[in-house]
Amino acid sequence: MAAPKKILIIEDEPHIVMGLRDALEFEGFGVISAGKGKEGVALARAETPDAVILDLMLPDVNGYAVCEELRRQSPFVPIIMLTARSQETDKIRGLDAGADDYVTKPFSVNELIARMRAIFRRASRPSGAPELVEIGAAKVSFTAHTLTADGTEHALSFYEVELLRLLVERAGQPVSRDEILQKIWGLEAGPTNRTVDNFIVKLRKKIEKHPDKPAHILTVYGFGYKLALETAAS
Repeated sequence: MAAPKKILIIEDEPHIVMGLRDALEFEGFGVISAGKGKEGVALARAETPDAVILDLMLPDVNGYAVCEELRRQSPFVPIIMLTARSQETDKIRGLDAGADDYVTKPFSVNELIARMRAIFRRASRPSGAPELVEIGAAKVSFTAHTLTADGTEHALSFYEVELLRLLVERAGQPVSRDEILQKIWGLEAGPTNRTVDNFIVKLRKKIEKHPDKPAHILTVYGFGYKLALETAAS
């Protein structure tokens, strides 16, 4: 029997840790936890968790710094950030620090569990995308989780890789936001859910020569996105 997936919770509020631990263990996950940022980084180094749930507001180090260190330590581990802040700029900053996703407090434990299931379901599903792909001048390695453009190599987070995989698998075809949210994040679409759009912005910055006038990751207005591997002129 395979060992259960190990989830690291870095959170200083004991009642939140207890609630998450109970729910995750009920679903068959293993759980380890830390109440401070430095402790969480050390525990991640020692225990190599399969995913991390990280609070933004910690007593010793802010969650952005912890996230950056976790990402340097383990480029591929999925990181979901918990935040009491609802401003879009805070969420974008978290994604830029290396978080794969964010959940705003108060949050639904069932929603968080759905995201965890989606992470591991997606990671274990055979992909129809090749392991190496060129998108215009950018070269993507799905094995190494890297994207190289203009001589610069960028690390890709778990969700960036999975979003690109899906778009590559369906290259030239529109893919709806609803389908992306359901397949990759395990979420239902909602009128205020900007998760997909935020990740598209991140990927465009790495792939497109002019992110504000994309040639490859195209918006299909009112529906979703479409990937063009080559530009019309190429």
